[in-house]
Amino acid sequence: MQVGIADDGVTQRLPQLAPNTIRDWKNVGVDVTRVLAIWEYVAPAKDAATAPAGFDASNPDDPAYDWAALDATIDLLLERGIEPIVSITGPGPIWASQFPTRRNGRYKPDPEKFGQFASAVAQRYGSRVNRYIIWNEPNLPNWLQPQFSCSGKRCKPASPALYRELWKAAVPKVREANPGAAVYLGSTASRGDNPRSANSSMRPLLWLRSLGCINRSFRRDNSTAGCRSAGTISADGISYHPHTRVAPPTVRLKNTDEAAIADTGRILKTVDAMQRAGTVENHAAPGQRFNLYYTEWGYQTNPPDPFSGVSFAQQSSWLQQGAYMAWRQPRVKLLVQYLWRDDPVRDKGQGPNAYSGWQSGLYLYDGRAKPSRKTWPQPFWATLPRGSREATLWGQVKPGGAHEVTVESRTGRGSFRALTKVTTDASGYFVLRTPVSGKRSFRFTWVGSDTGGPDRRMTSSSVEVTRRR
Repeated sequence: MQVGIADDGVTQRLPQLAPNTIRDWKNVGVDVTRVLAIWEYVAPAKDAATAPAGFDASNPDDPAYDWAALDATIDLLLERGIEPIVSITGPGPIWASQFPTRRNGRYKPDPEKFGQFASAVAQRYGSRVNRYIIWNEPNLPNWLQPQFSCSGKRCKPASPALYRELWKAAVPKVREANPGAAVYLGSTASRGDNPRSANSSMRPLLWLRSLGCINRSFRRDNSTAGCRSAGTISADGISYHPHTRVAPPTVRLKNTDEAAIADTGRILKTVDAMQRAGTVENHAAPGQRFNLYYTEWGYQTNPPDPFSGVSFAQQSSWLQQGAYMAWRQPRVKLLVQYLWRDDPVRDKGQGPNAYSGWQSGLYLYDGRAKPSRKTWPQPFWATLPRGSREATLWGQVKPGGAHEVTVESRTGRGSFRALTKVTTDASGYFVLRTPVSGKRSFRFTWVGSDTGGPDRRMTSSSVEVTRRR
C-alpha cells in the first residue's frame, strides 16, 4: 500500500508555500500526491455563456488556457520524486454546461467539451503523469448537478448517468494522449443524504450501483437512467474517499449505502457486482477484480472545529489505526492523507457552518504542528483480540526501504525495554506477533529522519493492549 498527501490549498492556491511543503512531503516519505485539475480554474472565461472566439479546447497550447499553478505543482512533485495522480474534474466554466443560461458550471456539463478538456490535460502532461481520476466526488452537488431527478417527493439517481457520459467522452481521449496511463473511476464521498431535492447529496453505494446498473440485490437493473444503453465502462481501478468524521476508524456507518474505512467490504462487494453485471470491466487486468485507491482520508480536529473535529490525540491515534486497517486489506493499494495543513476557517453562518473548509491537516492553518505530524510518518498499531494470547504489532517507517527497527515493551509504568529487532520490507512495513499475558505497552525505535536533517534515534507512539479471556 502506497501512502500519499492531497492538499491543493497549499500546492495551487498558496504557491509560495509549495516548494518547501513538497520538500517536506518527500522527507516524510510521501509516495504520491493527488492533484486536482479543476476545469474552471484552467479554462478561459469561466463566467461567460460562450467560449472565447477561436479557443481550441483540445489544444493544450492554446494561449487562453492557464496552466501555471498546475504546471508548477507537477514540476515540483516530479523534481522531488513524488508521483502525481491528476484528478480531471469540474466544476466547469459556464459555457461548458449544456444549459449555460442557468449560470451554473456544475449543472449538466457537456460531455464533448469535457472530453476536449481531458484531452488537453493528458496531452499537456503526457508520460509525466501516469495515473488519472475522472471527476472528484461526483455524488456531491458542489461538484456535479443534478444529483437526482425528482417528481414530487420521489427522486431517482441522475448524476451516475451524467458521470457515465463524461467518462465515455474523456477516457478515450486520455488513453489516446497517453496509452499507458491508468484511469480510476469514482472518487465518491463516503456519505450522502435522503433525497429530498435534485441537489441532495447521494449516498456513495447507491451512486455506484446506479452507475453499474445493478439493484440492491446486485442484479442487473435497467430502470436507472441511461442503463438500457449504458454499455461498459473500462477502468483501471476505483478511487474512493472513506472519511469517518468523528467516530473511530473501526466504526461502521449505520446506513448500508454509505461506507467509511471500516466498510471496505461493502465497497468491494458493490464493485465486484458491477463487474459481474458486465457494466464495468477491469481495463488494466481483464477478468481480475478491481483494486481500491483511497485518494482522500483524514480527521478534522478540535481545535479549530468544535462541531466536526476530534481531539489532537484522537486524530493522531486514529490515523495510525486506520492506516493499519487499510494495509490489512490486500485490495487497498493507496491511502492518501487529506490534508497536510488546515484550510482557513471560513465563517458561513451559525453552528457547523461557522467552520467551513476542512481542518484535517497535520498542521494548523497558522503553521503549528499537531501531534499527528510526528506520528503520521511512522504509524504504529497493536491489536490483541479477545481470547488470543498473541498481540500483532504493525508499523511503518517512512521513507520506505529496509530499516532495522527495535521493538520495545513495558509493563505498567515501568521503563520500555528492547523486545526484539526486525527489518522492514521494501515499503517500510513490519509485522510482529508476540505473546502477552496481561497488560503491556509497545512502541518501536529506529535511526532516521523525517525532516531531511541528520539521522537520529526516532521513537513511535506507544500502544497499550490487554489480554482478555
